[in-house]
Amino acid sequence: MGTGQKRNKALVEGAERGLYQFKYEVADELGIQPPQSDYWGNLTSRDCGAVGGNMVRKMIQAYETQLANQQNQQQ
Repeated sequence: MGTGQKRNKALVEGAERGLYQFKYEVADELGIQPPQSDYWGNLTSRDCGAVGGNMVRKMIQAYETQLANQQNQQQ
């Protein structure tokens, strides 16, 4: 998918910047060199999938932690 064809939008207004930053942080943690030009099409599908998969894993872990903390506070 080329530049200008982005259809995915964040549900929370203004969250795009945070997700963008998060993507680069996860790539750095995995040792994947993010592209300088902001075009991820030159990376392998395996690398892009690893970044996306780890982003989702970290978001789920954060939500589960938040949910557990809420349940502990209610008890």
